[in-house]
Parts: sequence; C-alpha cells; structure tokens
Amino acid sequence: MSLQKQARYLKKKGIMLGTRLKEGRKIYIYMLGDLFVEIVYRNDNVDEEAEQINILRGLENLNDYLEKEFKATF
Repeated sequence: MSLQKQARYLKKKGIMLGTRLKEGRKIYIYMLGDLFVEIVYRNDNVDEEAEQINILRGLENLNDYLEKEFKATF
C-alpha cells in the first residue's frame, strides 16, 4: 500500500492521539488497534500528502521509542 493510501486509511479508521515536534516538524500520532503510527505530512498539514510514516506495534514499543527520542534531544 502506498504512503498516501496508508495515510488516508489511518485518517479514516484510526484515532489521532496528538502531535509532537521534532526538528521543527510536526508529527501526527495515530492509533489503530495495537499499532501506533507517526505521519509527517508535507508542510506539516494533514490535508497535504504524507512524506513519511513510522509504524510501531504495541504501547510498550511506543513508550520505548518516545523515551529514546526524548533523551536524544538532550
């Protein structure tokens, strides 16, 4: 499935949990079942095309990933 189809599917079927900033970019975080998905959209706008998608399986993996990302900022 292409990035655009994945992003459309998540926007339709997933739950947006929120956003975070990384290197000046806004990253949107969605949940779909036990998957947590980060999407970076062109111009940081959900109405634009997806540029990048990162998929994590399970809450523990999400927590580990976000903790690692947080520590990397310092």
